[in-house]
Amino acid sequence: MGQQVRIEVNGTTHEREVDPRTLLVHFLREDLALTGTNVGCETSLCGACTVLIDGEAVKSCTQLAVQADGTSVTTIEGLAQDGELHPLQTAFHEEHGLQCGFCTPGMILTAVDLLNDNPTPSADEIRQGLKGNICRCTGYHNIIKAVQRAAEGGAS
Repeated sequence: MGQQVRIEVNGTTHEREVDPRTLLVHFLREDLALTGTNVGCETSLCGACTVLIDGEAVKSCTQLAVQADGTSVTTIEGLAQDGELHPLQTAFHEEHGLQCGFCTPGMILTAVDLLNDNPTPSADEIRQGLKGNICRCTGYHNIIKAVQRAAEGGAS
């Protein structure tokens, strides 16, 4: 038996009937075809599935779609506005803050939340803010530089 949900995703309201056990990450990927939200560990350890719910970073692999009913969700696909990349997306590109790119959507969305709370974080505060996200390719150096660059430009 399904449950009706109404979730605003990237500015568009979606009403669907979902199985109450459906994880938000699967709702986004399978029902809405928003594949920028990645499925990594499915235990909330890696952060690849991070999205913003009402502006707060949340790991969507541990959130049920029914728990997101009535909320506003932003995925990596929703950050760019009017064809312009979000400053964090630009900074990650310019500072080479990615290699394979698998963790990048979650890193960027976590950094959006971080910069909303602390617009001028130190390198240590950035490390602390991103500690719930794992990158298996880089040494994090360029990721930290990318967040610093975006912060210097006033990104949030």
